[in-house]
Amino acid sequence: MKILIIEDEKLLADSIGELLKGKGFDVEMVYDGETGAQYAELGVYDLLILDVMMPKMNGYEVARQVRAKRLGTPILMLTARSGLEDRITGLNAGADYYLTKPFDTRELLACINALLRRQGAQVDEITFGNTSLDLASATLVCGTNSIRLSAKEFDIMRFLLQAGERNLSKEVILARVWGFDSDAVENHVEVYIGFLRKKLAGIGSNIRIEAIRRLGYHLEVRDDD
Repeated sequence: MKILIIEDEKLLADSIGELLKGKGFDVEMVYDGETGAQYAELGVYDLLILDVMMPKMNGYEVARQVRAKRLGTPILMLTARSGLEDRITGLNAGADYYLTKPFDTRELLACINALLRRQGAQVDEITFGNTSLDLASATLVCGTNSIRLSAKEFDIMRFLLQAGERNLSKEVILARVWGFDSDAVENHVEVYIGFLRKKLAGIGSNIRIEAIRRLGYHLEVRDDD
């Protein structure tokens, strides 16, 4: 499962990241609110860990922006501001839980596990149309048919499923799947999209990966004739 940490105290962000990676989570860190909001709005994370006082955009503003996009990603808000009004502001902004600094790592992990449990089946699989992606086995399932995906196919398919009908540009897919420092080019995305289209067709899925010039890809459910 993917967790995004948005925290301007780099040492704290990195220490939380190492803790969570040690627990088997896929973790990314960003160090200002504006960048954090851009990442969060991709809709590919299972949980956001969000500081309040940050440069460029504070945590309340990030949470409101994420919720304005109708993203239901759980938000765990971290802050040294422990007053009642601060907690109310955070919860009203869209946070699911408000943890004050300093905190015990055991409490942090308990909060994370509790928030992830609330996601129910969404943590284990993502469904669109008549097709599901089993996150544990990287398998696409349609009725009685199924097919395993390679690591890159899985990452791209998960990204597309979480975005649904929202367009994802090739640049965003490259950055999220191959990484910002990769030498991969847009043709790599096109090749893997081709692989996924064949696998979806092979299991009888009614999902179509649509390409929109200059905007990227999104999913649609094919109408049966």
